[in-house]
Amino acid sequence: MTRRNTLVLLAAAGSAAMLLGALGFQHLGELAPCKLCIWQRYPHGVAVLIGLAALMISLRLLPALGALAVLSTAGIGIYHTGVERGWWEGPSTCTSGEIGGLTPQQLMDQIMAAPLVRCDEVPWEMLGLSMASWNAVVSLALVSIWLMAMRTHAA
Repeated sequence: MTRRNTLVLLAAAGSAAMLLGALGFQHLGELAPCKLCIWQRYPHGVAVLIGLAALMISLRLLPALGALAVLSTAGIGIYHTGVERGWWEGPSTCTSGEIGGLTPQQLMDQIMAAPLVRCDEVPWEMLGLSMASWNAVVSLALVSIWLMAMRTHAA
């Protein structure tokens, strides 16, 4: 196996591991994902598919696209981290709005329409970092692997 293919395999496997980890937390750990958590999964899925294509076709563009995919999930992870830490607001469907001035019926309607999982709450963390933060950190490492694969010519 060429160095390029080894790097592609490592990067794609990293994204696959991130997806499996997220699904494990969801299904085995019973931690339901929020909207932003789900958004972070899609680019990893794309990166896995790009990795499979890059193992079959030796185009420099494919590792670049893999890097772009994991860079996008890192960006979403950084955004999600900011929402969790209260640095900025998240999507309106992820957090509850102001309840001051609402009638009891309006409040009940808001509660009934609210998502089950909020994006601004941290359900799990390790070493002071949430899952969103870890996604950003690991994804940035995967970007570097994809870029190394892009610069490595298939032999």
